[in-house]
Amino acid sequence: MMQVERIWDFLQRLTPLSRNCLLSELERLETCGVDVPGSADIQAKLRAEFRKDGSTLNRTNPSRQFFMPLEAMLIDGAPEHPNAGRIARSSMAPIWEWICRDLLPTMARDYNAQMKDLIASDKQREVQQAASIFQTKVTKSLEGVLGSPEGAEQVRSKLAAYTASPAAYGDVTKVMHALRAREALAKFDAALPAKISKFDDSQVTKITALLDTFRKNNAAAVPFALALVAKRLKTPWHLIRLATRAARSKRTADIAATPYGITVDMVLDLLEDKRLALRIALKHNRVLIAREILVEIYDTEYALQVRIDEFEDSEWGARLRAIMEAIAILVEAEVNRFPDEVGHVLESRSLRSHHTLTGRLTHLAWKSRDALTDSAAFCKKLIGS
Repeated sequence: MMQVERIWDFLQRLTPLSRNCLLSELERLETCGVDVPGSADIQAKLRAEFRKDGSTLNRTNPSRQFFMPLEAMLIDGAPEHPNAGRIARSSMAPIWEWICRDLLPTMARDYNAQMKDLIASDKQREVQQAASIFQTKVTKSLEGVLGSPEGAEQVRSKLAAYTASPAAYGDVTKVMHALRAREALAKFDAALPAKISKFDDSQVTKITALLDTFRKNNAAAVPFALALVAKRLKTPWHLIRLATRAARSKRTADIAATPYGITVDMVLDLLEDKRLALRIALKHNRVLIAREILVEIYDTEYALQVRIDEFEDSEWGARLRAIMEAIAILVEAEVNRFPDEVGHVLESRSLRSHHTLTGRLTHLAWKSRDALTDSAAFCKKLIGS
């Protein structure tokens, strides 16, 4: 306890911006499974300082207003893997500190001072206008800096002073693309249904039309638009239907060639996130939560394998195998904590619903439907010829 107090005395000499950045970094390391002695007490003190309402974000500071257009694209946790269309929330503090200290220090100082007065006066319209102006300035500056190899390397080097996360540089690039298209993304988001419980052909057609319109002028921001769609889906893996329905066939190459082939990568990203969530649940002995996560993982694995032909031999298939192997190691370690004669809920065959009679019948229904769809498409081509 005395050590924690000594560390806290030292931290008080740092700027609030640095302490906030440290909090994000400690949370990121914890999510990655890195145990830092005394971290829990330090995090509690830092949260009490920056998040007085108990939330995971400081809702009233200038950085919060700056990143507001990205809120729907932010993801909790520490995704140390490609995460198309989504930005790590833990990257926001180090990126903001880099903007304020290195990218645009004078403009950032003026912005912070202006925003604090506007927020204190509750002038919401002026707050949004000031944030929008600074977002445009930062976006243009990022375009210039990231436009050359030398500038990009400089950004990597500077960010390393604020975070050890390998995702930070990629997240800076994503911030640039998302802020550049912020108005178009807001318009696209408003046009989407609040919830999509059934992503059938009619819904896929409607969403595809919206995406096609958005893509014409915002090609680099398409992954963010897809992420907004994914947030509304009751079943996340259904996102791949935007690619499978547009493809000439269910072959991997044809699906990858569609404008929305990236949806398969995004579903694999979601599986990576599930793996992290599973590890955290097991670490805290939340077995029932781990069971629910594992069911979603198995269902997604099965859907990818049966909905896409030649999947196993593709790069997607190789990535899926790596993810599932890592998950198998987690499950095995958990099961091995108990004697052989004690059954474990994570060993139950019922977790893989496709092994049941209903699951097998559903598989047959999918295959029959796909065969009919492919035959109809072939007939149309013949008629067209």
